[in-house]
Amino acid sequence: MLTPATRLRLQEILARIGHDQPVSLQERIYLQKFADHDQSVAGWLRQAGRRRHRSGPGDGIDRFLIKGWFGGAPGWLQRS
Repeated sequence: MLTPATRLRLQEILARIGHDQPVSLQERIYLQKFADHDQSVAGWLRQAGRRRHRSGPGDGIDRFLIKGWFGGAPGWLQRS
């Protein structure tokens, strides 16, 4: 079970992930430890990832264009 302070910290990190804002490696590790052991945190992480992908790239790179460049590449390269 999460304490209220832990839940708020995790949700703050998740909000930054969802808005494609910087998140430190330590914060990502902290979040992943909880996601590995708590299904609700894992679900929150998936939702944040979907929000980030729906909002589009924050760095100006067109992800669909890049996918098109590697469209004829072998499967192992397309997945990376």
